Amino acid sequence: MGHGMASRTDTKTRILDAAEKLFAERGFSETSLRLITSKAEVNLASVNYHFGSKKELIRAVLARYLDVFMPSAAAEIQRLFKNPELANLNEIFSSLIKPLLELNQVRHGGTTIFLQLLGRGYIESQGHLRWFITTHYGQYLEAFVRAVSASAPHIPPAEMFWRLHFTLGTIVFTMASADALNEIAAADYGEHNDTEAIIRKVIPYMAAGVSVPILAKE
Repeated sequence: MGHGMASRTDTKTRILDAAEKLFAERGFSETSLRLITSKAEVNLASVNYHFGSKKELIRAVLARYLDVFMPSAAAEIQRLFKNPELANLNEIFSSLIKPLLELNQVRHGGTTIFLQLLGRGYIESQGHLRWFITTHYGQYLEAFVRAVSASAPHIPPAEMFWRLHFTLGTIVFTMASADALNEIAAADYGEHNDTEAIIRKVIPYMAAGVSVPILAKE
Protein backbone atom coordinates (compact mmCIF):
# COMPACT_ATOMS: atom_id res chain seq x y z
CA MET A 1 0.00 0.00 0.00
CA GLY A 2 1.15 3.57 -0.67
CA HIS A 3 2.01 6.02 2.10
CA GLY A 4 0.84 9.54 2.86
CA MET A 5 -2.09 10.85 0.83
CA ALA A 6 -2.60 7.65 -1.15
CA SER A 7 -3.30 5.52 1.89
CA ARG A 8 -6.03 7.90 3.06
CA THR A 9 -8.09 7.27 -0.06
CA ASP A 10 -7.14 3.59 0.14
CA THR A 11 -8.73 3.35 3.56
CA LYS A 12 -12.03 4.72 2.28
CA THR A 13 -12.00 2.36 -0.70
CA ARG A 14 -11.00 -0.60 1.47
CA ILE A 15 -13.95 0.08 3.77
CA LEU A 16 -16.36 0.37 0.81
CA ASP A 17 -15.05 -2.81 -0.82
CA ALA A 18 -15.31 -4.81 2.40
CA ALA A 19 -18.73 -3.38 3.25
CA GLU A 20 -20.31 -4.04 -0.14
CA LYS A 21 -19.16 -7.65 -0.17
CA LEU A 22 -20.54 -8.31 3.31
CA PHE A 23 -23.77 -6.39 2.61
CA ALA A 24 -24.36 -8.35 -0.59
CA GLU A 25 -23.66 -11.70 1.08
CA ARG A 26 -25.31 -11.18 4.48
CA GLY A 27 -27.60 -8.20 4.17
CA PHE A 28 -27.40 -4.77 5.75
CA SER A 29 -28.91 -5.48 9.15
CA GLU A 30 -26.88 -8.69 9.65
CA THR A 31 -23.58 -6.97 8.89
CA SER A 32 -22.10 -5.18 11.86
CA LEU A 33 -19.61 -2.33 11.54
CA ARG A 34 -17.23 -4.50 13.57
CA LEU A 35 -17.39 -7.19 10.89
CA ILE A 36 -16.65 -4.59 8.21
CA THR A 37 -13.71 -3.07 10.11
CA SER A 38 -12.12 -6.47 10.67
CA LYS A 39 -12.51 -7.43 6.99
CA ALA A 40 -11.17 -4.05 5.83
CA GLU A 41 -8.44 -4.16 8.51
CA VAL A 42 -9.26 -0.67 9.73
CA ASN A 43 -10.48 0.63 13.07
CA LEU A 44 -13.98 1.85 13.86
CA ALA A 45 -12.74 5.43 14.16
CA SER A 46 -11.83 5.51 10.48
CA VAL A 47 -15.28 4.24 9.45
CA ASN A 48 -16.85 7.00 11.52
CA TYR A 49 -14.39 9.53 10.13
CA HIS A 50 -15.10 8.66 6.50
CA PHE A 51 -18.81 7.85 6.70
CA GLY A 52 -20.24 8.94 10.05
CA SER A 53 -22.73 6.09 10.41
CA LYS A 54 -23.75 2.71 9.08
CA LYS A 55 -26.60 4.29 7.09
CA GLU A 56 -24.17 6.66 5.40
CA LEU A 57 -21.88 3.74 4.62
CA ILE A 58 -24.77 1.77 3.06
CA ARG A 59 -25.64 4.77 0.87
CA ALA A 60 -22.00 5.29 -0.12
CA VAL A 61 -21.72 1.63 -1.16
CA LEU A 62 -24.77 1.97 -3.43
CA ALA A 63 -23.75 5.41 -4.70
CA ARG A 64 -20.57 3.98 -6.25
CA TYR A 65 -22.82 1.98 -8.58
CA LEU A 66 -25.76 4.36 -8.94
CA ASP A 67 -23.47 7.26 -9.90
CA VAL A 68 -22.30 5.18 -12.88
CA PHE A 69 -25.52 3.36 -13.70
CA MET A 70 -28.16 6.09 -13.51
CA PRO A 71 -26.69 8.67 -15.94
CA SER A 72 -25.70 5.90 -18.33
CA ALA A 73 -29.20 4.34 -18.26
CA ALA A 74 -30.84 7.74 -18.73
CA ALA A 75 -28.62 8.45 -21.73
CA GLU A 76 -29.59 5.11 -23.31
CA ILE A 77 -33.29 5.84 -22.83
CA GLN A 78 -32.94 9.34 -24.30
CA ARG A 79 -31.20 7.83 -27.30
CA LEU A 80 -34.14 5.44 -27.80
CA PHE A 81 -36.70 8.23 -27.72
CA LYS A 82 -35.02 9.96 -30.63
CA ASN A 83 -36.87 7.20 -32.56
CA PRO A 84 -40.07 6.73 -30.55
CA GLU A 85 -41.25 3.95 -32.87
CA LEU A 86 -38.31 1.86 -31.60
CA ALA A 87 -39.30 2.41 -28.04
CA ASN A 88 -41.26 -0.68 -27.18
CA LEU A 89 -40.80 -2.20 -23.73
CA ASN A 90 -38.34 -4.81 -24.99
CA GLU A 91 -36.17 -2.01 -26.36
CA ILE A 92 -36.46 0.04 -23.18
CA PHE A 93 -35.49 -2.85 -20.91
CA SER A 94 -32.75 -3.95 -23.31
CA SER A 95 -31.29 -0.45 -23.25
CA LEU A 96 -30.43 -1.07 -19.59
CA ILE A 97 -28.20 -4.06 -20.37
CA LYS A 98 -25.13 -2.05 -21.36
CA PRO A 99 -25.34 0.29 -18.32
CA LEU A 100 -25.80 -2.75 -16.05
CA LEU A 101 -22.85 -4.63 -17.54
CA GLU A 102 -20.66 -1.50 -17.33
CA LEU A 103 -20.84 -1.97 -13.56
CA ASN A 104 -18.43 -4.88 -13.99
CA GLN A 105 -15.84 -2.20 -14.76
CA VAL A 106 -16.56 -0.47 -11.44
CA ARG A 107 -15.69 -3.73 -9.76
CA HIS A 108 -15.24 -7.38 -10.70
CA GLY A 109 -18.75 -8.89 -10.61
CA GLY A 110 -20.19 -5.42 -10.12
CA THR A 111 -23.43 -6.06 -12.03
CA THR A 112 -24.44 -8.92 -9.75
CA ILE A 113 -23.25 -7.18 -6.59
CA PHE A 114 -25.26 -4.05 -7.44
CA LEU A 115 -28.47 -6.00 -8.08
CA GLN A 116 -27.96 -8.05 -4.90
CA LEU A 117 -27.50 -4.85 -2.89
CA LEU A 118 -30.69 -3.38 -4.40
CA GLY A 119 -32.50 -6.58 -3.49
CA ARG A 120 -31.22 -6.43 0.07
CA GLY A 121 -32.45 -2.85 0.33
CA TYR A 122 -35.94 -3.90 -0.67
CA ILE A 123 -36.17 -7.17 1.25
CA GLU A 124 -34.96 -5.54 4.45
CA SER A 125 -37.13 -2.48 3.74
CA GLN A 126 -34.32 -0.01 4.29
CA GLY A 127 -36.60 3.02 4.06
CA HIS A 128 -33.69 5.46 4.12
CA LEU A 129 -32.36 3.83 0.93
CA ARG A 130 -35.59 4.44 -0.94
CA TRP A 131 -35.41 8.05 0.26
CA PHE A 132 -31.76 8.30 -0.78
CA ILE A 133 -32.39 6.85 -4.24
CA THR A 134 -35.47 8.95 -5.00
CA THR A 135 -33.89 12.20 -3.75
CA HIS A 136 -30.49 11.69 -5.40
CA TYR A 137 -31.50 9.89 -8.58
CA GLY A 138 -35.14 10.93 -8.90
CA GLN A 139 -34.84 12.59 -12.28
CA TYR A 140 -33.33 9.44 -13.81
CA LEU A 141 -36.02 7.22 -12.31
CA GLU A 142 -38.74 9.55 -13.58
CA ALA A 143 -37.28 9.44 -17.09
CA PHE A 144 -37.42 5.66 -16.99
CA VAL A 145 -40.99 5.52 -15.64
CA ARG A 146 -42.08 8.07 -18.27
CA ALA A 147 -40.54 5.98 -21.03
CA VAL A 148 -42.20 2.79 -19.81
CA SER A 149 -45.56 4.51 -19.31
CA ALA A 150 -45.42 6.01 -22.82
CA SER A 151 -44.79 2.55 -24.23
CA ALA A 152 -47.70 1.03 -22.31
CA PRO A 153 -50.26 3.88 -22.29
CA HIS A 154 -53.11 1.43 -21.60
CA ILE A 155 -51.76 0.75 -18.07
CA PRO A 156 -52.93 3.33 -15.49
CA PRO A 157 -50.28 4.88 -13.20
CA ALA A 158 -51.28 2.99 -10.03
CA GLU A 159 -51.09 -0.34 -11.87
CA MET A 160 -47.77 0.68 -13.43
CA PHE A 161 -46.39 1.40 -9.95
CA TRP A 162 -47.11 -2.22 -8.97
CA ARG A 163 -45.84 -3.69 -12.21
CA LEU A 164 -42.54 -1.84 -12.04
CA HIS A 165 -42.04 -3.22 -8.53
CA PHE A 166 -42.85 -6.73 -9.74
CA THR A 167 -40.26 -6.15 -12.46
CA LEU A 168 -37.61 -4.98 -10.00
CA GLY A 169 -38.43 -7.97 -7.79
CA THR A 170 -38.01 -10.33 -10.73
CA ILE A 171 -34.59 -9.04 -11.75
CA VAL A 172 -33.34 -8.79 -8.17
CA PHE A 173 -34.49 -12.29 -7.24
CA THR A 174 -33.05 -13.71 -10.45
CA MET A 175 -29.64 -12.13 -9.91
CA ALA A 176 -29.57 -13.00 -6.22
CA SER A 177 -30.03 -16.69 -7.08
CA ALA A 178 -28.12 -16.56 -10.39
CA ASP A 179 -25.34 -18.94 -9.33
CA ALA A 180 -27.71 -21.65 -8.19
CA LEU A 181 -29.99 -21.21 -11.21
CA ASN A 182 -26.99 -21.40 -13.55
CA GLU A 183 -25.87 -24.67 -12.01
CA ILE A 184 -29.34 -26.18 -12.44
CA ALA A 185 -29.59 -24.94 -16.04
CA ALA A 186 -26.18 -26.44 -16.80
CA ALA A 187 -26.88 -29.78 -15.10
CA ASP A 188 -30.47 -30.30 -16.29
CA TYR A 189 -30.53 -28.53 -19.65
CA GLY A 190 -26.89 -28.27 -20.73
CA GLU A 191 -27.17 -24.49 -20.80
CA HIS A 192 -24.23 -22.24 -20.01
CA ASN A 193 -25.19 -18.65 -19.21
CA ASP A 194 -23.25 -15.62 -18.10
CA THR A 195 -24.78 -12.57 -16.40
CA GLU A 196 -25.66 -10.94 -19.71
CA ALA A 197 -27.40 -14.10 -20.97
CA ILE A 198 -29.55 -14.23 -17.84
CA ILE A 199 -30.52 -10.56 -18.13
CA ARG A 200 -31.42 -11.10 -21.79
CA LYS A 201 -33.61 -14.07 -20.81
CA VAL A 202 -35.58 -12.11 -18.24
CA ILE A 203 -36.31 -9.06 -20.43
CA PRO A 204 -39.06 -10.48 -22.70
CA TYR A 205 -40.74 -11.90 -19.61
CA MET A 206 -40.69 -8.53 -17.85
CA ALA A 207 -41.74 -6.57 -20.94
CA ALA A 208 -44.72 -8.86 -21.49
CA GLY A 209 -45.73 -8.63 -17.84
CA VAL A 210 -45.56 -4.85 -17.66
CA SER A 211 -47.74 -4.42 -20.75
CA VAL A 212 -50.26 -7.27 -20.35
CA PRO A 213 -53.80 -5.82 -20.50
CA ILE A 214 -55.65 -5.49 -17.21
CA LEU A 215 -58.43 -8.04 -16.91
CA ALA A 216 -61.84 -6.44 -16.68
CA LYS A 217 -63.55 -7.09 -13.37
CA GLU A 218 -66.38 -9.60 -13.58
